[in-house]
Amino acid sequence: MSDIVNGLGRATAYGGLGLVLLVLGIVLVDVLTPGKLGRQIWEQRNRNAALVLSSALLGVGGIVFTSIWTTYEDFGKGLVSTAAFGLLGLVMMAVAFLVVDLITPGRLGAALVEPEPHPAVWVTASCNLAVSAILSASIA
Repeated sequence: MSDIVNGLGRATAYGGLGLVLLVLGIVLVDVLTPGKLGRQIWEQRNRNAALVLSSALLGVGGIVFTSIWTTYEDFGKGLVSTAAFGLLGLVMMAVAFLVVDLITPGRLGAALVEPEPHPAVWVTASCNLAVSAILSASIA
């Protein structure tokens, strides 16, 4: 029975950390794109913004999953490593966004919140998932 209680405690801690990292991912996408992300998605039903945010959340989730899956035997060390890899993933996704913005014409953030579908959204979403995959592979 104590194993179950111990497992529930660890799951709660990792789950809480994962939620914090997901919220930070939402804030990051909101900062990188013009306007309020919530309005873009829920009020204006902007699919471009939704796809970019979804890819960032899936990316962060993949990194957190991999870090937990390959965690250290020491719970505290595993929690710290998950936080570190999650934050690194967010930073790397932001850098990748800025690099794509730098090497492509126009402003990437503005293209991502256009009401019409834009191909840059797919590039940005793919970049988020690629960064996540690369970082996840480096953890394992």
